[in-house]
Amino acid sequence: MSNTTVLEFERPIVELRKRITALREIEADTGADLSASIDQLIHQADQLQEQIFANLTPWQRALLSRHPNRPYCLDYVGELFTDWLEIHGDRAGFDDAAIVCGLARLGGRPVVVIGQQKGRNTKENLLRNFGMPRPDGYRKALRVMKLAARFGRPIITFIDTPGAFPGIDAEERGQAEAIARNILEMATFEVPIICCVTGEGGSGGALALGVGNRVVMLENSIYSVISPEGCAAILWRDRAEGPRAAEALRLTATDCLRVGVVDEVIREPAGGAHRDPSVAIQAVGQALIAHLDALVEMSGPELRADRYARYRRLGEFQEAHAGLAVPDKAPSAAPEPAPVEAPAPA
Repeated sequence: MSNTTVLEFERPIVELRKRITALREIEADTGADLSASIDQLIHQADQLQEQIFANLTPWQRALLSRHPNRPYCLDYVGELFTDWLEIHGDRAGFDDAAIVCGLARLGGRPVVVIGQQKGRNTKENLLRNFGMPRPDGYRKALRVMKLAARFGRPIITFIDTPGAFPGIDAEERGQAEAIARNILEMATFEVPIICCVTGEGGSGGALALGVGNRVVMLENSIYSVISPEGCAAILWRDRAEGPRAAEALRLTATDCLRVGVVDEVIREPAGGAHRDPSVAIQAVGQALIAHLDALVEMSGPELRADRYARYRRLGEFQEAHAGLAVPDKAPSAAPEPAPVEAPAPA
């Protein structure tokens, strides 16, 4: 626990856990029976954790989605997949380490895995560019997805990015075009595509890997067109208004499931995925296999049509038609404007 980043709302739970550890050490050193006190503190800690995590605000979930101890793409690869073979390069002279791609097997079935990768320390974050891909990364991902489509391999993507890198070099090399191209091409592939939001699902950087037959999302991850801080900076000229923006953006997993943006919310272990990464990883693996088992029964054209229909269902609206009931008191009609006379010819 001492080596784990602690968020402010988690601190009361952590303090109780530390007291439990201290009592166990005293019990081991002195031989005194402190089991009753330890059991009582464990019960209090469990109750407090359940209470806090049952009432998390959208901003608190956003903070959890960024927790540095959450499992990242390569953690899922290491525990869920076998025969991993990473593929590098976009065939245009670049290899963006913020996106990892490779061939693997999931439950014995050959698949292609693509995901955004963050770092655990300063050196890794510089290598991975803090999980913010440049256009080279998206072009590498597209190259590997086309390879999957050619050989009939399902595609699994892991989404965890604050957004695509906004640097000058990325813009010069066509960041917007690379993202748009991925979205366009992913809509056409006739293989199963499953997208999993494991942390931050930010902006177009996430959407470039997010066009799938099924989109699943971890309980404490977020998915939005913009980060809360970015939204606050635009609307209120103050990034400190991030909590207020998080409320308005409807970016939590529950919100996304309610409006059909995602198809399943994967429960995390008590206290979040960073408390027990292996349990979270296995839960994701079970969800991926279940959806993949259903999708592989569909033909290529059916998969493409299913993906098209999924995104056509988003943003449904109702249209008023003639003949609907008129309110009891209709608003008074506006006076007709006076006719405008044509100017006299010169």
